[in-house]
Amino acid sequence: MKKEDLRIVFMGTPEFAVESLKTLVENDYNVVGVITMPDKPAGRGYKLQPSPVKQYALEKGLYLLQPEKLKDEDFLNELRKLNADVQVVVAFRMLPEVVWDMPLKGTFNLHSSLLPQYRGAAPINWAIINGEKETGVTTFFLSHEIDTGEIIFREKTEISENDNAGTLHDRLMVIGARLVKKTVDAIIEDKITAIPQDQLFNDETILKPAPKIFTQTCRIEWNKSREEVFNFIRGLSPYPAAWTELHNNESGETLRLKIFACEKSDETKGEKLSSLTPGSIITDNKTYIDVVVGDGLLRITDLQLSGKKRMKTVDFLNGYKLDKSFYHL
Repeated sequence: MKKEDLRIVFMGTPEFAVESLKTLVENDYNVVGVITMPDKPAGRGYKLQPSPVKQYALEKGLYLLQPEKLKDEDFLNELRKLNADVQVVVAFRMLPEVVWDMPLKGTFNLHSSLLPQYRGAAPINWAIINGEKETGVTTFFLSHEIDTGEIIFREKTEISENDNAGTLHDRLMVIGARLVKKTVDAIIEDKITAIPQDQLFNDETILKPAPKIFTQTCRIEWNKSREEVFNFIRGLSPYPAAWTELHNNESGETLRLKIFACEKSDETKGEKLSSLTPGSIITDNKTYIDVVVGDGLLRITDLQLSGKKRMKTVDFLNGYKLDKSFYHL
């Protein structure tokens, strides 16, 4: 089969998915339809905003569907008319069997972890939060249970101390697009040998999940080790962002801070850390803010006060002074 003859329906919504769709379109694969989420209100005026995938599809003149419900009979009829040989899913939503079982050659998904590890909604965040040294992307055929289908291909990448969720997201987006193309090529050439995930592990307890992240999930626990807090902050940066509360012991005022970046600090300025509780602040009120954690110090470098813009610590301290005897996190 030639690549022009393979009828592809692509399903995706955010920027992460655009790179894969773009790779297929710009390499002249036959994308006969694109499925994405309905427009959602966003911004100050809550105006309806198209998804990044929709924007790209319209730019390229691709046939587009935006179903509210994936089991809606009108949508299913439209999908059937596209007569797809294969469906490619990248950062979309859970599909009902009637959708993923439709194409003759199946439906495959791109997942941003090395399955079977980190099944779930937030694999990039959790890999960094848990201090992993490597992760990757996986293509697999969809089945009944989420992220459990037979694996087609995997590709690894290292996670450095300088990575955060944003940099890793962008790297996996590009690696993933290449893997989508490789998977489509293997389907065209009929060279797929999919592997059941249970062949890659023999103990369910070793599997690490990647559940959806909520606001409360992102609260920093300063009593944890320096390594754990460091990984937690970068694993949630830039989105949804780790947060903490700044308390003024004298006035009773409480302010919420998002923390986007930090460094491991060994500078104590004569302070005896053993006498300070986790969350205590050490600062010169000019250039740095160090926070006591379970076994040392972390230096905050990028932060955002609730209602303000993200800024460097030095800029924050230009307008907001912290008396260490009155403030703690």
